[in-house]
Amino acid sequence: MTDEEIRKFSLESEIREQLEEVPDSPGVYQMKDTRGEIIYVGKAKSLRLRIRSYFSSGSHTYKTRIMIDEIEEFDFIVTDTEVEAYILEASLIKKYGPKYNIRLKDDKSYPYIKITDEDDFPRIFKTRLVKNDGSSYYGPYADVDAVYKTIELVKEIFQLRSCKKEIKAGSPEERPCLNYHIDRCSGPCIGAISRKDYRARVEQISRFLQGKQDSLLQEVEDKMERAARDLHYEKAAFYRDGLKALQELARQQKVISGDSTDRDVLAVADSEEGETACAQILIIRNGNLIGQDYLLLEGAGQAGREELTASFLQQYYARQQDLPAEILVDFLPRDKTLLEETLSSSRDSRVRIIRPDRGQKRRLLEMAARNAEQNLKKSLIKQKYREKRARQELKELQEYLELENQPRRIEGFDISNIQGSDAVASLVVFENGQADKSGYRRFKMRSEGSPDDYAMIQEVIGRRYSRLLAENKEFPDLILVDGGRGQLNAAVSELDRLGLAQLDIIGLAKKKEEVFLLDRGEPVIIPSDSPALHLLQRVRDEAHRFAVNYHRRLRSRRLTHSMLDQIPGIGPDRRQALLEHFGSLARIRSASRQELQQVSGISTRLSQVIKDYLEEHTRPI
Repeated sequence: MTDEEIRKFSLESEIREQLEEVPDSPGVYQMKDTRGEIIYVGKAKSLRLRIRSYFSSGSHTYKTRIMIDEIEEFDFIVTDTEVEAYILEASLIKKYGPKYNIRLKDDKSYPYIKITDEDDFPRIFKTRLVKNDGSSYYGPYADVDAVYKTIELVKEIFQLRSCKKEIKAGSPEERPCLNYHIDRCSGPCIGAISRKDYRARVEQISRFLQGKQDSLLQEVEDKMERAARDLHYEKAAFYRDGLKALQELARQQKVISGDSTDRDVLAVADSEEGETACAQILIIRNGNLIGQDYLLLEGAGQAGREELTASFLQQYYARQQDLPAEILVDFLPRDKTLLEETLSSSRDSRVRIIRPDRGQKRRLLEMAARNAEQNLKKSLIKQKYREKRARQELKELQEYLELENQPRRIEGFDISNIQGSDAVASLVVFENGQADKSGYRRFKMRSEGSPDDYAMIQEVIGRRYSRLLAENKEFPDLILVDGGRGQLNAAVSELDRLGLAQLDIIGLAKKKEEVFLLDRGEPVIIPSDSPALHLLQRVRDEAHRFAVNYHRRLRSRRLTHSMLDQIPGIGPDRRQALLEHFGSLARIRSASRQELQQVSGISTRLSQVIKDYLEEHTRPI
């Protein structure tokens, strides 16, 4: 027997023994390859029957047969119910992105308009994060500029507050802010407007966002005409632009169905070739089409429409707070009942998955299907363009740098610090010319003392590639460090120490976009219009962005800790409890005494100390 045959025989024997221990219970299973990486996540009503089916002869799809050949081991998690397994499966797919699962590819985030209804005097602002916090969310909207102008306009017309502080009815403050004096705020903080009157203004905005637009549109138009008659042209222009923004949102909120049921309409389009499908969703609330979106499904392979629909529903709604009462689909998933039960438990009321055969609902599905087909075609065209561009970039880069192979995998490094403070490094990964964010890594520098970019480059190169050596993982085709000859030499010396002198590595100096190579005395100047240089710039700029963002986060956290540490009575444990409860210094600052007292260890007296200190010190020191 060959070594490979012996390995397979040993593996089969080991798996047979493991199969005997698998319980006949609901749960989630994870298939792993030879490197221990999760390649597939699935759920099962019976873990024993489902996992055994992979290792017994039978009719498997082509995709499943390929996956089975890669399975080295499996793990499983037992749950109490099938619904729990369903929820856990969605979470694990999102976390690990296994290559044999159908994965929701979502790189867009559309804005919502949020109204904090639970406040005595609600605020209105844009957000991209929907939470189950008692507030009202309207959207999503495709035109972010229209959202900004709408919010600015309604604040101007109704004199809504812009401040973030907590304002309670019946507890007026002594002095208003500047906005009140310039007629930009109705002054709820000083009792200049009652809670009832303020909320009546907010209710008018809510009616517009729910689709009842006529009264607000007419009011804005009247103000525009009045300002023009009074020769206040700047103000008239403001109302004109605001009116256009309101009309744009109204257009997106087109009445689309004859009843007031909240529903989503889902259609899936797949291509005869390729691993990508497209899911189109229409969002209908109170009979109005308030938003639409399309998302790509990767790893679709030969999956049928039913499986694609089920995968989308499971992953998309696992992270949504605004669940509809109905979801219209063209292909009913096999786990329809289980899906409905799972979604209904999240909504606290029934959610129905329906396949309509005729009428208005059927026409909605057909409209969604047409959009799905178009968006899939558009996405595939973009994908082909990106692949063509990547081939040209990689070919030219190989020629300019005289590399033996095309640099299909590039790893880029950057350092960020302010005089050595909060020094960090970033690693970004590009595969075939595209950013692979799953491979990004951040490093807190362990080097102490005065700032030394060369030492930091050596440290991050050493930490990265010593780990790849230890884990026997794949090395990049090209390493890029942000900097010139000095940074390059520092990185090369560390690679030599690790016995990796064979790896191709370059330095890219930003000032003149010079490319430094180890075996060339003079830098390589790649023409500014060359796709090869554009690729290197994307890698370098992305590494810089990633490093700077991490540095800012650490610095903000340090300043926040410093601020909280100076409050009398706040030690490390209470500081940590406050940050875990509120998430940021801004939220701690805006919290009421009663909310502060909900944190473990914060007494009535200490809550007042915190409020007094943070009001006196308006910014971190």
